[in-house]
Amino acid sequence: MFRLFKRVRTLVSSELNAMLDKAEDPVKMLDQYLIDMGKDISEVEAAVASQVTNEKMLEKKLREAQAFVEKREQQALHALQSGDEDLARRVLEDKQKHQQQADSLHDSYEEARKLSQELRDKLREMKDEYQEMKMKKDALKARATSAKARTKVNRTLSDINHDSARQGFERMEEKVMKYEAEAETSEEMRGSNRSLDDELANLSTSNKVDDELEALKAKLNK
Repeated sequence: MFRLFKRVRTLVSSELNAMLDKAEDPVKMLDQYLIDMGKDISEVEAAVASQVTNEKMLEKKLREAQAFVEKREQQALHALQSGDEDLARRVLEDKQKHQQQADSLHDSYEEARKLSQELRDKLREMKDEYQEMKMKKDALKARATSAKARTKVNRTLSDINHDSARQGFERMEEKVMKYEAEAETSEEMRGSNRSLDDELANLSTSNKVDDELEALKAKLNK
C-alpha cells in the first residue's frame, strides 16, 4: 500500500513533462493522481482503525488477566490465614496458570501497540505527502491555466485589426466627452434656476417678516 502511494507521488513529480508531450491534460491527470492517493489513504485509515481496535481488545484482556492473578493471590493468602494450606497451594497453582496467560497477553499487546504506532506514523506521512502534492497540483494548475490564457490572448490579438479597434475607441471617447459636456451644461442650468427660485422664496419670507414687524409697531403705538 505504502509503495503504491510512493509510486503515485513519483508519477506526479517525474511524468509531468511526458504528459505534456503526449498532449494529455495535466490538470485532469493530476486530479486523478490525487484521487488515487486519497483512496490509498482511506485504505490505510481503515487498517489503522482495525489495528487500534485489536490493540484495545488485547489491552482489556490483559487487564482482566492481571486482575484475576491478583485476585488468586489474595484468595491464597486468605486460605493460608484460615489455616487451609492445601487450598492455598491449589489456588497458587491456578494463579500460576493465569499468570502465564497474562504474560502471553502482555507480549501480544505490546506487539499490537507497536504495530498501531507504525501504522499511525505511515498514515501521517501519507497525509503530509498528500497535502504536499495537493499544493503542488494547485500551483501546476495555476501555471497551466495562465499558459492557456496567454496563448488564447496572443492568438486573439494576432487576429484583431488594431487600427480599426483604436479608431473605434477614439470615436467612443469623443462620444463620452460629449455626454460629459452635456451633463455639465444641464447642471449649470439647474443651478441657475435654483438660485432664482431661492431669491424669490427669500423675498416672500422677507415681506412676511416686514408685515409682522409693522403690526407689532401698531400695537405698541396703541
